[in-house]
Amino acid sequence: MANIAWYGTGLMGSGFVEALCKRGESVTVWNRTFAKAEALETFGARANEDPREALRGAQRIHFMLNDDASVDAMLDTILDAIEPETIVIDHTTVAPHPTIARFARMRDRGIAFVHAPVFMGPAATRDGAGMMMVAGSQTAYDRVRADLEKMTGHLWYVGEQSEKAAALKLAGNEMLFFIAAGLADAFATAGGAGLSARETLELFEHFKPTAAIELRGKMMADGDFAPRFELTMARKDARLMTETAAAGNKTLHALPAIVARMDSLIAAGHGNDDLAILGIDTAPDAAAVKA
Repeated sequence: MANIAWYGTGLMGSGFVEALCKRGESVTVWNRTFAKAEALETFGARANEDPREALRGAQRIHFMLNDDASVDAMLDTILDAIEPETIVIDHTTVAPHPTIARFARMRDRGIAFVHAPVFMGPAATRDGAGMMMVAGSQTAYDRVRADLEKMTGHLWYVGEQSEKAAALKLAGNEMLFFIAAGLADAFATAGGAGLSARETLELFEHFKPTAAIELRGKMMADGDFAPRFELTMARKDARLMTETAAAGNKTLHALPAIVARMDSLIAAGHGNDDLAILGIDTAPDAAAVKA
């Protein structure tokens, strides 16, 4: 049984703490709003209003805070009280460049540190489902691997590049944003023809657009824009989508920006290239492709 100090007991942090307590771990919790930490005493956690006292005797420290500023502020408060043998695990969604600085700061103090952001909802934190990425030294990862595996359904060690998990977490969340925006526009287009959102959602029981991530993602990464779905044809379809939504007085939000990008690329001579040309700036030799 490990002694754990956990900082940040929002919806996600609370779920993790509940699961840790149910597995028999000894957990002391701190939260800016003390009542949220105190509520976890129901599951066997100990709440402490003093962040320095909360880490007393801890073998592992977990952060699940709001942002870079909150993580750095907490380190300012407790760093000199962390014992050298303690490992710090930060699950917070943060930016890559401050993460590099944070790793250097911890390294200078001789404290093992990993960044382990997650793709989970509150239920997954309680059930040990979802996905967790880990960036940090191999030695630090090996120390916590078995413990982190209990917290998630899929643990992915992305390597020693300190900012990699932070960058991938932002990229993953960005895809979630685009999926939500794409669904909203898809509902608007179909709604222009009188279909309900529920009726439109049935499409995705049969058509699985996730395959496009594998196909066009690889094309973009490789700089392969050989036509499978020509940009000019895609632009025609975008016109039909726009007209259909307008006929039903529906508003599109994401598609207009995509149309503007399509028009710019067509004007630059890429009309016969594949739709993947939208990712021209990610090509290995983007300058050559543009030429």
